[in-house]
Amino acid sequence: MEPLSWGAIAARILLQFLPVWIALAATFGLSWVYRAKLGLYGKLFDNRIGLIGLFLTLFWVYTALAAGLFDWIATHDPLTAVSGMKNKVPGTPLRGAEDGDFPYYLLGGDGLARDVFSRMVAGSWIVVQIAPLATLFAFMAGITLGLPAGYFGGRLDSVLTFAANLILAFPVILLFYLLVTPEIVASGLPAYLSAGLFLLPLVFLGLLINARARTNPRRRWMLLAVMLLPLGWAYLSLISAQGSALDLLPAALDLFDVPGGILVVFVSVIFVNAPTVFRLTRGLTLDLKTRDYVAAAQTRGEGPWYIMLWEILPNARGPLIVDFCLRIGYTTILLGTLGFFGLGLPPDSPDWGTTINAGRKLLSIFPHPAIAPAVALLSLVLGLNLLADGLREESLKD
Repeated sequence: MEPLSWGAIAARILLQFLPVWIALAATFGLSWVYRAKLGLYGKLFDNRIGLIGLFLTLFWVYTALAAGLFDWIATHDPLTAVSGMKNKVPGTPLRGAEDGDFPYYLLGGDGLARDVFSRMVAGSWIVVQIAPLATLFAFMAGITLGLPAGYFGGRLDSVLTFAANLILAFPVILLFYLLVTPEIVASGLPAYLSAGLFLLPLVFLGLLINARARTNPRRRWMLLAVMLLPLGWAYLSLISAQGSALDLLPAALDLFDVPGGILVVFVSVIFVNAPTVFRLTRGLTLDLKTRDYVAAAQTRGEGPWYIMLWEILPNARGPLIVDFCLRIGYTTILLGTLGFFGLGLPPDSPDWGTTINAGRKLLSIFPHPAIAPAVALLSLVLGLNLLADGLREESLKD
């Protein structure tokens, strides 16, 4: 077979992303029809910048889901090397292709003869697994601590603010490096950090339910049991690992086992992001607690946590949503940086940072192994930033 032309390569890549195009068309079609009922999200369709950001973000989200859950889009195993395909240019026919094999390396081969296109697609699944969820956990932790710090003030505010500033005083890369080094991991420090950080979302949900249903004790305890018992089991399964510092559950009760490298990276991202979210939430609370609707809730006899979670937090949603989108992009860059320096994730991981690092060694001769994941990383972060800009503009109009 002859190598593919650039037009043929583009056509085949577009065809491989067919499930993503279908999902995007369905999402944008339904969103357009019901945009008037979708609140801030629906208003994005009147904002060109936000719409472009939403398209880029959803493109990689759907790509990750299609590749990670259904094994679509990728043409080859991202970890398997094929003899004779080392550093091959895009569109090179696959040597020794058998029936059922995709006949080309669409974006060429890397230095270990692995398919660059498949590694780029598989890398999106790693990003989507870690970045949004880690950012969500960081927000729950930061909000849980930032609300009482801003609302109550005093010594509690001073202690929490000092702790947040202490963490933020360290350079981010140095802090990441310390948390993911083998010696620190062997000491059990990341395991203990995970136990504390993963507990804060449970506390947040418990306080949310308790504040909302405090006038109906029977309903409150039922909701707490329904929500927190399964989540508590998931929490113990998440932090428990056999042979680690926190071996809490027997194997029969352990719901899932998160690989050690991914768990350490996850904990590191939460630990770095939570203090910034804390400071943002604290500042918003200091401003909003002086508003008339807070005074009205205090006059009605509402408790402090009800006021914080159901009066102040909903009115702070605009800046928090915008920061959430920006922080996912920031987390994506941090994951790429960790992979580039070979920290946390396995050396053969298809994450974009590791792939860029592997491809940079021959960048002047074979640029394609590094360019493909770099463009993927750039487009996702750009999409998140544009989405955040659109959300900020529309939230200011609200």
